[in-house]
This record gives sequence, C-alpha cells and structure tokens, in this order.
Amino acid sequence: MAKKTLAIIESAYRATLEEQDDTAVWITHAMKGAGGEFTVLLRGNAVNYGVNGQEASGVAFGSWKQTQPPKVSQDVAGLIGKGIEVYVVEEDLADRGIERTDLVANIKTTNRAGIAKLFTDHERVWHW
Repeated sequence: MAKKTLAIIESAYRATLEEQDDTAVWITHAMKGAGGEFTVLLRGNAVNYGVNGQEASGVAFGSWKQTQPPKVSQDVAGLIGKGIEVYVVEEDLADRGIERTDLVANIKTTNRAGIAKLFTDHERVWHW
C-alpha cells in the first residue's frame, strides 16, 4: 500500500518563468503518475495557484518574450482531475482578497487550525 504524502506548497511561482511549471506542482503530477498518493495544501502566496483564469502571456524582459507562460491554475485543476485532494487555507485567501468563487472547481478549504489534522492524516510531509 502506498504511503500518503501531504505536499504543502507555500512558496509561489518558483521557476515559472524559466520552466513554465511550478516545480512542486509538476513533481506531484509526476509522482502521482508513478503511483504515489498525495494531498496538496496551498498556503501563503501559493493560494493564488487556485485562482481561475490567471493569464501570464505577454511577459517580456527587453527583447526576450515568454512563449510558453505558466498555467498554474490549470495545473492545479489537473491535480484534482487525477484524484488528488487540493486544499487552500481560508485565512490566506481572505488575507489576499480571494473569494471562494474565484477558485478552480473542487478545491477544498481548511482553516489554519485544520492544518494539524492534515498532518496526522499523512505519513509524510513535503514543504515547498
């Protein structure tokens, strides 16, 4: 039986200009494909990952243009589509003025006090 891992993603937009994917979201997709069992918790600035309709095309620095911008909210929806539960911290949403209705479908919420329960429900914790 696979051991379940809680992947906490707090540092947002890590390497998304260079790679067009967040490394923590990407590795979770890959590990799920290899048979891993995961839950994802988005907290801090990473709660932005769950916001629908993000658009990063048009990013340019001098003559360099990002031709394959990140689609992080679509990547999060893809995690959910693979059967991975994705949670966001309610207080972190509120701190950033994000409404529940702004989020991709089927994201779950927890308050900060509920994070402890997520820890006890998992055998491993990754913190990004």
